[in-house]
Amino acid sequence: MQGNTTKIHLAVDSYGLPVELEITGGEVNDCSAAPDLIARLPDAEAIVADKGYDSDCIREQISKKGARPVIPRKRNSLKGNADMDWGLYKYRHLVENTFARLKPVSRSGNKIR
Repeated sequence: MQGNTTKIHLAVDSYGLPVELEITGGEVNDCSAAPDLIARLPDAEAIVADKGYDSDCIREQISKKGARPVIPRKRNSLKGNADMDWGLYKYRHLVENTFARLKPVSRSGNKIR
């Protein structure tokens, strides 16, 4: 990993509890880290992700696992979001809530030397 930044790619279950985690350099594209993370996930009916993970390759990998990909397409996509389940997508807040719970721990960890 180069540079001063890192990205945390986090998968949570339906209760908002972390099930998989991957840390990459800040310069790594989300779509590059996703295949390994998805491969380690337990079976699920749906996998919800944000636009950063929008790629046909990721959608195909999720479908092959027997899950339904719930990922909005990027603004420049020609396919659009007509098939998007926005009700299910709202559960993405579980990941955001998990990050919010981890943030205070991260801050205190950075101060300990």
